Amino acid sequence: MGRVAGIVAAAGSSKRMGRRNKLLLDVGGEAMVGRVVSTALRAGLDPVVVVTGHDRGAVEAALAGLPCQSVYNARHAEGLHTSVAAGIDHLALRAQPAAVVVLLADMPFVTCEMLRATVARHRETGAPAVASCYGRGTIAPPVLYDRRLFGELAAIDAGGGRAVVRRHRADAVEIEWPAEAAWDVDEPADYEQARQALAGNPQARQFDQNR
Repeated sequence: MGRVAGIVAAAGSSKRMGRRNKLLLDVGGEAMVGRVVSTALRAGLDPVVVVTGHDRGAVEAALAGLPCQSVYNARHAEGLHTSVAAGIDHLALRAQPAAVVVLLADMPFVTCEMLRATVARHRETGAPAVASCYGRGTIAPPVLYDRRLFGELAAIDAGGGRAVVRRHRADAVEIEWPAEAAWDVDEPADYEQARQALAGNPQARQFDQNR
């Protein structure tokens, strides 16, 4: 089976964070966007495409030295689905991977272990999608999409990748992860809790070691 690529959505405007771009905030000693991209690279995703938008220059500067590809999404204000489509379009023209894993740049507790398990499950089953579930049926990234679904991903509307998973749920595979792994950072209180967790919470340290 061919390569599995990664798309890291990093185009949002961080409105709920206030004046600070959350993707540039320090988590565990590195910028949050850099942490997520580094995790994707260490997990073996190849290539890793970072879709930028708001504050493009600063986000790209935070990724200096990392072997990832940056793609600018001029439509980023329209929503996450446009960033996924931009990443898919870029990969379809250049890398032509067998599958892609979509990640969010504001989920710093996603680990290499999670990404490797997601890819392994796809290779074992050949499922069109491998979705991460975090209790009560909640689906969130990382989600793997087989190349057969790239056309749908490139054409998705505001319903996003979840709508694609729902359409193929009968054939999709789901992996259960601890609720803490889905922790995303949207507001100042979220960031402070994440920062403290990575500094001393035993559960958070375990996630960090699994990167």
